[in-house]
Amino acid sequence: MPITIIDHARERMLERGASEDEVRITLEEGIPSEAKSGRKAKEKIFAYDGFWLGRRYPQKKVRVIYVEEGEELVVLTVYAYYGQWEG
Repeated sequence: MPITIIDHARERMLERGASEDEVRITLEEGIPSEAKSGRKAKEKIFAYDGFWLGRRYPQKKVRVIYVEEGEELVVLTVYAYYGQWEG
């Protein structure tokens, strides 16, 4: 299914440290989660072991908010959280 990432979502990706590959993988493999107003969401936890804002984190959770428009997924915004959720 084709994926379109709107400008707002690209700005949030840059601001929050999420890559386009992570967004794509989250949409393909992520776990569905709740979203408001007829939107959909998926989340995926990635191994990170890197620094974000001066602190080291073992994992990153990417949350993608999107809608389905026909045969296309349109990404509206992206969140990235840093911490540890598994293992």
